[in-house]
Amino acid sequence: MRILMLSWEYPPRIIGGISRVVYHLAHELGAAGHSVTVLTMTDENLQSVEADGPVTVHRVPAWLVHPITFIDGVSQMNMEMVAEGVRLMQSGDRYDVIHMHDWLVAFAGKTLLGLYPWMAGVATIHGTEYGRNGGISGDVQHYIGSVEQKLTEFADRIIINSLYMQEEVIRLFHLSQDRLNVIPNGVDPHKFDLVPEDMELRRRHAADGECIVFFVGRLTYEKGVHVLMDAVPKVLSRIPDVKFIIAGRGQELDSLRQRAWTMGVAHRVDFPGFLPEEELLRIFRVVDIAVFPSLYEPFGIVALESMVAHVPVIVSNAGGLNEIVTNRDNGMKFKSGDPDMLAASIIELLENAELRQQVTRNALHSVEEKYRWERIAEQTEAVYRQAIENKPR
Repeated sequence: MRILMLSWEYPPRIIGGISRVVYHLAHELGAAGHSVTVLTMTDENLQSVEADGPVTVHRVPAWLVHPITFIDGVSQMNMEMVAEGVRLMQSGDRYDVIHMHDWLVAFAGKTLLGLYPWMAGVATIHGTEYGRNGGISGDVQHYIGSVEQKLTEFADRIIINSLYMQEEVIRLFHLSQDRLNVIPNGVDPHKFDLVPEDMELRRRHAADGECIVFFVGRLTYEKGVHVLMDAVPKVLSRIPDVKFIIAGRGQELDSLRQRAWTMGVAHRVDFPGFLPEEELLRIFRVVDIAVFPSLYEPFGIVALESMVAHVPVIVSNAGGLNEIVTNRDNGMKFKSGDPDMLAASIIELLENAELRQQVTRNALHSVEEKYRWERIAEQTEAVYRQAIENKPR
């Protein structure tokens, strides 16, 4: 099968979770013998083609003209993707399926499907504008929501990564369930096998004998980091020797720092900013607990990464996280937005070594059973074949 994937991010360009999903899915499909081409963008003004293992990656320059708005930039990227897609077709490439990842590439996908109607169109909805913002307000959000709607209308099959997302897209876009396929995101269970336990790195953030509670992600309201901040003094009142690392960047960073100062816990909270992949892997190996307190989370791939790093995980019951974690079995779970419940979960895990061992062991088992990329690629391939078979000829 010849597969063309469209994604606005692909390593080393990592904005959110889409980049890792596309990377692993493309590599697994390539390893299975399929021809996989990824069409993505670069922040540089140079077009490039590279072989990434079994995957061919075409990067288009999206910012040839400095965009006035984010939407202008996305539109430029789509035009460049169409131009490169046409060039590939004219050079003799003929794809069976085009896989579009989220609204950002919708117009490029729609145009290429219109030009080459034999291709089947599959779209993955990684999240919705409504869900990210708790509703729709303003022209930009209305625009993005309408593009998401259009993407679900012209795609032959739609993939979502959780039952929660299935319910959301049915409700928002009035879709028939028979066009939807729930396929979770995955994780490499051996991702941390060769990552050393770097105690010097650990000592940059905490003294010997102190515990580390870790968060990594975009610092946006939907990620619920303010809930974790509200839990910090409650944890410290019971266990004083705890350091909190909140890694990432986003519009909430300044307010979170101010919150730490206002609560008098700034000396216990470290904001290292965005961590490159290599450093992030090494940090995972030396922390004691990972916390993901999202208010909205379509899936929650970072929880799986914590599991394979042998780090006990605490998550809110929001969205896909609620489906990944079973409370007190393969992790701890608390009511989204409730800092008291979160603090109680952190305290219990830190004080109960037997519970930490139990949830860590069970987490690895759940990853092996449900979230291996090989299994997810097989499920995705089945969706491709279904879309191709149902395509009018």
